[in-house]
Amino acid sequence: MIELIKRLRREHTLAPDEFRTLLTGCTPKMLEDICGEAREVAQESFGNRIYIRGLIEIGNGCRNDCYYCGIRRSNRLVKRYRLDNDTVLECCRKGYALGFRTFVLQGGEESEAADEAMAELIKRIREEFADAAITLSLGEKPAESYERFFRAGANRYLLRHETHNPEHYRTLHPQSMSLVHRLRCLDDLKRIGFQTGTGIMVGSPGQTVNHLIEDILFIEKFRPEMIGIGPFIPHCDTPFAASPPGSLEQTLLMLSIFRLMHPHALIPSTTALATLSPKGRERGILAGANVVMPNLSPAEERSKYALYNNKASMGAESAEGLRQLNRQLKSIGYEVDYGRGDHPSRTKRTL
Repeated sequence: MIELIKRLRREHTLAPDEFRTLLTGCTPKMLEDICGEAREVAQESFGNRIYIRGLIEIGNGCRNDCYYCGIRRSNRLVKRYRLDNDTVLECCRKGYALGFRTFVLQGGEESEAADEAMAELIKRIREEFADAAITLSLGEKPAESYERFFRAGANRYLLRHETHNPEHYRTLHPQSMSLVHRLRCLDDLKRIGFQTGTGIMVGSPGQTVNHLIEDILFIEKFRPEMIGIGPFIPHCDTPFAASPPGSLEQTLLMLSIFRLMHPHALIPSTTALATLSPKGRERGILAGANVVMPNLSPAEERSKYALYNNKASMGAESAEGLRQLNRQLKSIGYEVDYGRGDHPSRTKRTL
């Protein structure tokens, strides 16, 4: 096991059966070892600095009906909201004053009719905050919409594929959704020029070790600039309400594997990790993550963006809690980096 970990660090890949050995035979001591190796690799690329992104959850309306998601179309109990453009801009102003230089606009997947208005919002943010990066996480769109967003000034796009196995994808999504289409969207994003992110839920219902290996191999081939890895956490008003959450340890193991495979990737220690465990965010950083995303959304709306039960959005998970976040990072030997935090392969010319 130790030799596999060392070789993964050197060569950035393993054979499928060797990944299986890591995923099935990882003891607590081995997890400590691989997290340590991943942490060293992250520090070689980024030092002891953690990029912060200002997360703005722009709305929880969604046309999709993913079986695991609390804002799925069929959930009649969720209180829907949509921030207007002026409110989003005010969130950006507050974040910019606090030092944020990346804004992440995240929302449920809206109809194509909303894309023109979104492009106008992106344009306004770009005009007012010329030195900030704009990241979008708005789901599957036609290539024309992605191009419109890119021309308006967006830099990055996160679209987690969730699972690369077609049968597993079908257990998580209704027939109206397509893994082929989602992967085509990822290809479109890369082709257009976005810094592109993808990723998975760890421990989602029906997930097997074989599925995780498929995901590892897909991400190895796709080579995203951002990799989002978080545990599955159930929501009480979904078909998977009674399903157990994903394992913290398995999530940390996957995070470390991806750090060793992709030394320069931007990998967040996710809100889901912080929700699963009081020390989840810190453990994610110690496993190789180098990004955190405090919440800039209006406080009165945060509870409505409930993708899963008990989502953390206050304290160190919020923009108001930056001082607390700084203290927590310092306690494990890290500090906040207020820069844009672009992928190292990107130059200013390509942004």
